[in-house]
Amino acid sequence: MPRGRYSLHDPHDHTPLADEHFQCAPGPSGWRYVSQLTTPSGDHSGSVDLTLDELGRPIRLELHAASWQVRGAALDGVTWVRTDPTGADATEGNVRAHAFTGTSPAFLIATTRLLRLTPSPTATRVRLVSLTEPVLAPRTVDQSWALLKRETHGTDNGPLTVDEYQVTALDTGEQHAVHIAGDVVLAAPGLELEELESPPSAFG
Repeated sequence: MPRGRYSLHDPHDHTPLADEHFQCAPGPSGWRYVSQLTTPSGDHSGSVDLTLDELGRPIRLELHAASWQVRGAALDGVTWVRTDPTGADATEGNVRAHAFTGTSPAFLIATTRLLRLTPSPTATRVRLVSLTEPVLAPRTVDQSWALLKRETHGTDNGPLTVDEYQVTALDTGEQHAVHIAGDVVLAAPGLELEELESPPSAFG
């Protein structure tokens, strides 16, 4: 069960945003990721709880940020309920999309589990609902993902397979690279893996 810490920062000016203390593991139903977020000063700022089924679909999502909350799941596309800080106003939403995305590294892993790509220059299009912090506002985005290469590196804990993805935002054409090993993100815009207490889990 990998556990560790990511640091999150603004991908443009590198302003520190938060630390995400996480643990994740595959299980009989799929994969689960839980994390707690803290501000650079150490205050609690949110949490992530995401469970995928064996096909990579989000069967349970619960996000907290700045007292806002979103609960969601794959249902007729993706469906969610967003609650304001007072708890008085809950808004439901539904979009014909494949899954959710956001600032947490969990969503990068979830997208790769959903797409199950093999190394190829050919990109696959995916529609996602992005939950934008700090108020978790939902926005539908279209991306394309390509698995450019898969390399195996020797480590003290045995071979480690690293996948390099190219992700393209279809509305702007902006591209970036994402490096993933098992269920841990090694590098991506806006995040760094700072600590890892055990090796990534290998998906079957």
